[in-house]
Amino acid sequence: MEEERLSAPGSAPQLRAALGGLLVVIVAVAGYGFHERNVSRQLALQNSAVTSALAATRDQVSALTSRIDAISAERAAERPATAPVYHKPMAAASVHHRIEDARWKKMQGQLDDQARQIDSTRQDLTNTRSQLQGSIATTHDELVLLEKKGERSYYEFDIDKSGQFAREGPVGVRLQKANTRREYADLEMLVDDFKVQKKHVNIYEPVQFYSADSKAPVELVINRIAKNHIHGYVSEPKYKGADLEAKANPAQTSTSVPADGSEAATAKPSPAVRQKLEVPRN
Repeated sequence: MEEERLSAPGSAPQLRAALGGLLVVIVAVAGYGFHERNVSRQLALQNSAVTSALAATRDQVSALTSRIDAISAERAAERPATAPVYHKPMAAASVHHRIEDARWKKMQGQLDDQARQIDSTRQDLTNTRSQLQGSIATTHDELVLLEKKGERSYYEFDIDKSGQFAREGPVGVRLQKANTRREYADLEMLVDDFKVQKKHVNIYEPVQFYSADSKAPVELVINRIAKNHIHGYVSEPKYKGADLEAKANPAQTSTSVPADGSEAATAKPSPAVRQKLEVPRN
């Protein structure tokens, strides 16, 4: 009896601990059940939304199917029934085919005319390009060949980007910008004491302008573009306007007779001072 009484006070903490553990388990089970119920509710809502979307899609498919069936029925009703032996509908069908062939031939003829016009325009552009390339030098050797024709005077130049004008033949040239990727340059030229801006001058693109004493154009061509540097040439007519008029009216030219009675000396115009081009090396 005394041993049972002594052991009774020690069993109370164990009982409280057991009750606490049981309470924790109950709370955990209740929380898990609440979580499962929320998950089930969310899944039910998602299932309902998917079901509604599927129903709406099914209704749209049904509506489209009904519409296609109605259109097919209308076309079938409009299509005339052809008899297997009666040949008149076949004749009508052949006439219908002849009408479509006539329209097709008309359209084909228009396309052929347009193709011929395009070919003619392309041929004109090719001829124009050939003529331009025949009078434009892309290298120093070609420039020497043009110089040998004797029709124009040529001034080859190398110009760096600078604030000063470089005198090249009858014009002054100043490089403002050189674009090596797109191959163009922005120039400022001094023509008869007038400043002229030329933007986006492409490589091999001839820039033509007229000076005061020339009836033929002066031409500038860039045939190489580097960083802050351009190479090209300026060409001008071999004879000025005054020289051409003097050759056209030789009777009006004045001659001077020396006092000793020697032959008359005719004054010849001095040739223009220009840069001498080097002969290409083989």
